[in-house]
Amino acid sequence: MGKRKATPVANEAELQQSNAGERKAAKQPKLATEASGFKNKEKVLLLSSRGITHRSRHLMLDLAQLLPHCKRDSKLDTKTDRGIINEVADMKGCSSVLFFESRKRKDLYIWLARAPDGPSIKFHCANVHTMAELKLSGNHLKGSRPVLSFDASFDQQPHLQLMKEMFTQSFATPRRHPKSKPFHDHVISFHFLDNRIWLRNYQIVSGMDKKKASADSASLVEVGPRVCLNPIKIFGGSFGGPVLFDNPHFVSPNRVSYAALALRFCMHMK
Repeated sequence: MGKRKATPVANEAELQQSNAGERKAAKQPKLATEASGFKNKEKVLLLSSRGITHRSRHLMLDLAQLLPHCKRDSKLDTKTDRGIINEVADMKGCSSVLFFESRKRKDLYIWLARAPDGPSIKFHCANVHTMAELKLSGNHLKGSRPVLSFDASFDQQPHLQLMKEMFTQSFATPRRHPKSKPFHDHVISFHFLDNRIWLRNYQIVSGMDKKKASADSASLVEVGPRVCLNPIKIFGGSFGGPVLFDNPHFVSPNRVSYAALALRFCMHMK
């Protein structure tokens, strides 16, 4: 039998040098492009109260399609305390809440809150038009990330700045969310006009020549839904707490219906 050849043994200096190089490479931070995995854990809880109308329910379903990072829950009894919503959001792992509250089976109020510490905003919802009702020609990919567009007036007043930040945290789909798609093919716009917030959803349509796409050749086609939000109050806590802002221009729907009834009674008296 022949003798085995002796394997070369590395010197101690070479081993120490290689170990030092590995430790140095491990300490270097990874670039943003090299980072893998889902980091942003922003989630929105979407739920409603009992007695909600069919139009309001369809609006909630349309918003659920625009928010792939939302989690839905069963209807909540209006007689219970709204603080239970914070417990539901905690169990679902959600940091924001969109709560649709129905009154008298005709008036819709939307709560936008940060759970569990707040703040929270109460809106009166009017001029609701769902996607199925409008039947517009616009269409975009389900689960795609939206481009949020805000009017310049959102940067002029403190309460509008707070609303802009809360809308951004709730409606902006987190990057690399498992249910989202890495495309920006629609725009959700927020415009402040007549002391109300008008929400619209548009599809981004590129020009005829897709190889030379530019911002000048792109156009917007409305998809839906259409919502008008009238802010009522801003609370310091989640679904309660100190009042940070009270809208002096808001008129309750009960006062509007009472004024219409009084006017009709006066017409009959004449």
